[in-house]
Amino acid sequence: MIQRAWRWRLAAAVTVIGAVVVAASPAWAHVEIDPSSEPKGATVVFAFRVPTESPTASTVRLDVQFPTNFPFANVLVQQKPGWTFTTQSAPLPKPITTDDGTFTSAVTQVSWVATAGGIPPGAFDLFNVFATLPTNTSKLTFKAVQTYNDGTVVSWIQLPTKGAPPPDHPAPVLNLTKAQPGS
Repeated sequence: MIQRAWRWRLAAAVTVIGAVVVAASPAWAHVEIDPSSEPKGATVVFAFRVPTESPTASTVRLDVQFPTNFPFANVLVQQKPGWTFTTQSAPLPKPITTDDGTFTSAVTQVSWVATAGGIPPGAFDLFNVFATLPTNTSKLTFKAVQTYNDGTVVSWIQLPTKGAPPPDHPAPVLNLTKAQPGS
C-alpha cells in the first residue's frame, strides 16, 4: 500500500512538472525583437531573434511585416552567411523628410530565405536591420511568419487584448522610449 501511494505521488509529480515545462516553453520560444526597446527617433540596429521550436525541422524562411501606420523610410538589412534577403516597399500617401532626404515610399516587409541549412532544432539566430525609428509612437508591432523545412508555417501575428491572457503567437514588439537629446 505504501509503495502504491509512493508511485501515485511520483506520477503526480512528473505530471505537474511536465505541465509546467509545456506551459513555460512557449514563453521563451517566440520571435522577439532584441533589444526590446530603443529611443524614439534614434538610428539603431535591432534584431529579430528567431528560435527553432521544432524538434525535427529547421527554420528556412522569415517574413517580417513592418508597420505601415508608422512607416520606415529606409531600412538596411545586414547580410547573413547562408541567407538571402529581399525588401518590399509601398508608396507613402505623404512624403517623409528625414536627415537622409525626402522619401516617397516605405519598407513594408523584409524576407530572409536560407540558402543552406537554416536554423536547426534547438538553435536560434538573429536577423539584424538598421533603421531610423519613428518619433510619434511608443511601440512598433511587427508581424512575423516563420517557415520550417518540413512546410510548417508559424505566424507570429497575434496582438494582445486588454484583460485577456497573452496570445499564443504574439507579434514581436519594439517599445520606444523617450527620445535622446540630439536624435
